[in-house]
Parts: sequence; C-alpha cells; structure tokens
Amino acid sequence: MMDLDHTDIEILRLLQTNAELTNKEISYKLHKSVATIHERIRRLKEQGYIRRVVAILDRKKVDKSLIAFSHVLLKDHSANTLSSFEKEVVKFPEVMECFQMTGTFDFILRIATTDMDAYHIFYRKLATLPNITTVQSFFVLSETKSDTAYPI
Repeated sequence: MMDLDHTDIEILRLLQTNAELTNKEISYKLHKSVATIHERIRRLKEQGYIRRVVAILDRKKVDKSLIAFSHVLLKDHSANTLSSFEKEVVKFPEVMECFQMTGTFDFILRIATTDMDAYHIFYRKLATLPNITTVQSFFVLSETKSDTAYPI
C-alpha cells in the first residue's frame, strides 16, 4: 500500500463496495476529473491491486445452499505432495477457496454444494486424491457476515 495515496485508497474502497460505479460517479464522489479516475483505475489494475471485477451471486438462489469448511491433512509435506494436491483440488468446481495453513491441518477448503448428497459425491472425489490422511468437515448452519471488502 506504499504506492497508494489517499485518492487511490478511496477508489479501492468505493469499488469494493460497488464495482458498478462508473468513472463519472467516482470522480463526482472524490472531486476529481473523470480522466484522472480512469487513469488511476487502469494503473490499479495494472499493478494488481484490482485483480478482477466480479458479480457476487446469492448462493441460495443458484442452489448452492450447503457450505462446508473441510480441513485436509496430507501424509507428508514434501513440495511435490503439496503442489500435487493444490493442482488437483482446484479442478473441483465445488471448491470455492483453498488455503494452505499452519497448525494441525495442511489445507482448509470452502466447499459449496446443493445439499448433503452433493457434498457426499464431492467427498468421494476428494478422497481419491493421493496422499490425503484425513478430511474433517464442518457445515455452516447460518451466515452472520460474509464480506468481500478488505478494510483499507
């Protein structure tokens, strides 16, 4: 964040809240010219601050109402085993996020499926991957907060 000034940070805050804002709307809110905003957003994208712009769907309306967090323990921690697991697990469409972790488990996966039957099918696919020792899953009962904006 050392390369960012106040205007850049405000642009990022606004876009995290509503990526549909036009350059004109942002320029009005920040009291800058449309050209300045356009150039800054282009630069923020080029520098990787803005990785992509997406629509966030209502998971229940697209029939993905079962969310699980699955903790995965691998048999060993060689670079090859870790890399192989990562390359394979990201191919599963049910895996929304995959994090390598410190602590008891090696990875935490956020899984989205339609129901428990669909999760069971996913689990069977996951279990076919080599070097998995343990998979421990936790199912979401309710969602109190789900935010995509980072505090900056």
